[in-house]
Amino acid sequence: MRSSNPVFSRRGFSRDNGYAGFNTAPQAGGAAVGTQGDPYAQNPYAGGNPYAQNPYAQQTQYGAPPQAPATTGRMTMDDVVMRSGMTLGTVAVGAILAWALLPVSSTSYGLAIGSALIAFVLAMVQSFKRTPSPALILGYAAFEGVFLGVISEMYNAQWSGAPFQAVLGTMAVSGATLLVYKAGWIRVTARYARIGMAIAIAFVLVMAVNLLLVAFGAAPDGGLRSMGPLGALVGIIAILLGAFFLTLDFKQIEDGIAYGAPREEAWLAAFGLTMTLVWIYVEMLRLVAIFSSND
Repeated sequence: MRSSNPVFSRRGFSRDNGYAGFNTAPQAGGAAVGTQGDPYAQNPYAGGNPYAQNPYAQQTQYGAPPQAPATTGRMTMDDVVMRSGMTLGTVAVGAILAWALLPVSSTSYGLAIGSALIAFVLAMVQSFKRTPSPALILGYAAFEGVFLGVISEMYNAQWSGAPFQAVLGTMAVSGATLLVYKAGWIRVTARYARIGMAIAIAFVLVMAVNLLLVAFGAAPDGGLRSMGPLGALVGIIAILLGAFFLTLDFKQIEDGIAYGAPREEAWLAAFGLTMTLVWIYVEMLRLVAIFSSND
């Protein structure tokens, strides 16, 4: 099962990439679900875990007490938190510098678009690499930060306090999503992921068509992305999709830790979380602006 996040779907913790997926948990008295064609499925000791006989797995010798599993080189939650802090911190520093050094103007707007394009290219390069590259990930975070800093300053110039409210909203959405995920109120299954991804793909396609209509003047007021009630509804849907992406990211990270993914994969976890949080922040910024305009 692949994640919606292009980082995880290309080189994530899914079963078809050698890590855990949503369908790898073994069932009582049988093989793991979805193990057809899995080279580990016939291993009586693996139980669907590709790391069962790797250097990090527990080794037991006859006539000797069980050995504690080695943990060196395995991804932990501390690794994910540390890399995520570095990546999000880079985004924050880039945004603060852009806000402080680039006054609102057509030039700064052009720099914001250029930074967004560079960040997109770096993200795509990393997504198609077989291994995580900290330099690419931090470079993406820096350019994304410049983009966010410029647009946040622009929104703040017209709707004072909008960026601060968007930050609080992003924190609230991500915190609430983590809470309901850890409480078990949301179960990330293959069916859940398929339905959510179908909705996400449909949303992206509709937004792409709307962008073309706006570009060619067929929807001069922004169409579905207007500053009215329709635009607010679309923004709420986009934020809910961001929360959906977060649940997939949480599941992939949880599975990666449980199945002993290499420590370097923590960079991919940080990358994926950063992309999702940026999505939520941008949509929250628009939503705050819409509500402020209607006051």
